[in-house]
Amino acid sequence: MITLDVEKRDLKQNLSQIRKTGKIPAVFYGKKEISTPIMLSNAIFEKTLKEAGESTILHLKGDGINVDVLIHDVDLDPVTDKPRHADFYAIEKDKKLAVKIPLEFIGVAPAVKDLGGILVKVMHEMEIEALPKDLPHKLEVDISPLISFTSVVMAKDIKLPSGVSLKIKPEEVIASVYEPKEEVVEEKAVDLSAIEVEKKGKEAKVGEAGAEATAEAKPAAEKKEAKK
Repeated sequence: MITLDVEKRDLKQNLSQIRKTGKIPAVFYGKKEISTPIMLSNAIFEKTLKEAGESTILHLKGDGINVDVLIHDVDLDPVTDKPRHADFYAIEKDKKLAVKIPLEFIGVAPAVKDLGGILVKVMHEMEIEALPKDLPHKLEVDISPLISFTSVVMAKDIKLPSGVSLKIKPEEVIASVYEPKEEVVEEKAVDLSAIEVEKKGKEAKVGEAGAEATAEAKPAAEKKEAKK
């Protein structure tokens, strides 16, 4: 079990000043624990979050503090994506917990390898229920049964450790394979007869315009001839 050294925090302390000292403000609470403001090393907490995740039991130790917890919530900076506040939930060792556990996809899907399909990970974590001592750090999802585009891996197909049960419907789809389809571009047939008719129409208009111009020019020529 990972132990984190913590200090009690005065609510009057400026949070920005706490962060400038390399620490992160936090709080822990539970059914049998009153809400207690604390602070701890930001670097150590960030490392623990990456390695342990939110499904690993941690032990908080400090002056008057000796409690097992789970990371319940983390507030991240919208710019740096670094933790700036954490909530810990104090657990009861004899009470089952409902926790979302990360999924790790293993194996090779024949529908992807041989048929050119695209693996679709419908879920990246799954809610389970277990006593604190039985909580797994992750759950493996074997995708080798995905042999065709109609194959799916359901929640009930995942092997759960002893003492762990599902909190979602067994038929919930965890993974499937998408069949990529080529977009068919329809080529429109060119109507040559329409083009020919249109062309003849234009030629007729040009001919008519020429005839009109010739007709208008004749009287002018006759007048000139008469003057002579």
